Amino acid sequence: MGRVTERRKVIRIRDGAISTRPDTLVAEEPMEIRLNGKPIAITMRTPGDDFALAAGFLVSEGVLAERRELQNIVYCAGATAEGSNTYNVVDVRTAPEVVLPDITLERNVYTTSSCGLCGKASLDAVRTTARWAIDDGADAPPLRVTPELLAALPDRLRAAQRVFDRTGGLHAAALFTEEGELLDIREDVGRHNAVDKLVGRALQNGDLPLSRVILLVSGRASFELAQKAVMAGIPVLAAVSAPSSLAVDLAAESGLTLVGFLRGANMNVYAGEDRIALRATATQS
Repeated sequence: MGRVTERRKVIRIRDGAISTRPDTLVAEEPMEIRLNGKPIAITMRTPGDDFALAAGFLVSEGVLAERRELQNIVYCAGATAEGSNTYNVVDVRTAPEVVLPDITLERNVYTTSSCGLCGKASLDAVRTTARWAIDDGADAPPLRVTPELLAALPDRLRAAQRVFDRTGGLHAAALFTEEGELLDIREDVGRHNAVDKLVGRALQNGDLPLSRVILLVSGRASFELAQKAVMAGIPVLAAVSAPSSLAVDLAAESGLTLVGFLRGANMNVYAGEDRIALRATATQS
């Protein structure tokens, strides 16, 4: 299996001084995802948690939603002409009773809502494929998180990024409880892959929907990440950078709480403000 990091020789320049030294880089390799033997997607990812990545991808695309629907996941042997296993091809087998959604194959890419061809089509696709409604859990009090709790999460995320400390080149996604306890964290060169690894692990453990958790991502909140949160039933998505307009539209329509520009005590709430315990009176400018 590929390594998470690799070493390369670099020329280092510091204050005019030149030296040669090895540098640690994050590994990036393509992974082909197959569904019941049929190639459906290729993604560039950091090796590791490949089965969770494939499972999470299929959750976000509306193929899987429950542990019982997943039969098994295997690496495909003979992935090269020499017959060796590169550990870069994963086949997901669904249970016999699973009815697969319509799939359009074009250049081995799974063409669905995440392609974002237009706003309305993307929103409609999520609406028709999402099997978990975003709520705060049955027979549970409404979920409320304070700005102070949200403000503390980026530092907790950063402290748990072990590979980032060695490479400086990874995105991260993490799940937190409503009390701010870290449940799980995944790193990858792609922020969408990191989220898929979280969601896929939750599927494998039988934990979907993730009804009372906070998803924190280290970059921006794109439509694709909002989609993945909605498909997993996650009620709160927070990002340290900006959201896109379509991500805000999806959040508002689906009941997702979306927070952006989460930096220190500052943040913007773009949708689902009822889950944020605000004490101050809002002002308009």
